[in-house]
Amino acid sequence: MEFELMASMMCADFGNLENEVKNLEEGGIDSFHIDIMDGRYVPNFAMSLNDMRFIAKSTKKPLDVHLMIEHPNNQISLFLNNLRLGDTVYIHPEAEYHPSTTLQKIIDEGMIPGIAINPGTSVETVVEMLRIVKKVLVMSVNPGNAGQMYLPYVGKKITKLLSIKEEMGFEIYWDGACSTDKILQFAPRGVKGFVLGTTLLFGKKQPYGEILENIRRHVNLVGEYYANQITS
Repeated sequence: MEFELMASMMCADFGNLENEVKNLEEGGIDSFHIDIMDGRYVPNFAMSLNDMRFIAKSTKKPLDVHLMIEHPNNQISLFLNNLRLGDTVYIHPEAEYHPSTTLQKIIDEGMIPGIAINPGTSVETVVEMLRIVKKVLVMSVNPGNAGQMYLPYVGKKITKLLSIKEEMGFEIYWDGACSTDKILQFAPRGVKGFVLGTTLLFGKKQPYGEILENIRRHVNLVGEYYANQITS
């Protein structure tokens, strides 16, 4: 079963960031998730443009840049100029007057366009944008802080997105309170990737490579079980 594991770098040890990137890369992480917060769209400040630039220069792995900022169209060039072809940029539709304009700028620069959907944002309000984005980042917690509790009704939203993703041509990614049971439940159903923070990856007394290997092994075993149930 193919699925992606992304490291939520706002949870990393910033006093040892170069080694964090190296150890995650060697451990088999698929990409680095960069949360940019402006203290306005969300009630917190997080990673900066310089943090993103440093990580981009420290790894060849893709970056997933999550812009939790007001009016991203005003600053989008600052980020795009420091990314590589094939990196992903997510915006929140509510943060921009004309989000499709910002998404088109991301596309024009050779990046992968994505939208992030808050727990309180319905699929119906963003359905037109689903036709132009390649990735949908579903927030299972309210954005702004790590370590929050999972909001159960988000599962129904993911079910709705799974039913239309093939028609509209996007992939679904999970962000927030990502535990093993959530990956076991949703990866076999078609969720493409999961952002790992303090719940599973950071702050554990275990090498990153062991953690990532255990997750993949468990999910693949579940996938094989369901496959056997279908064919038997």
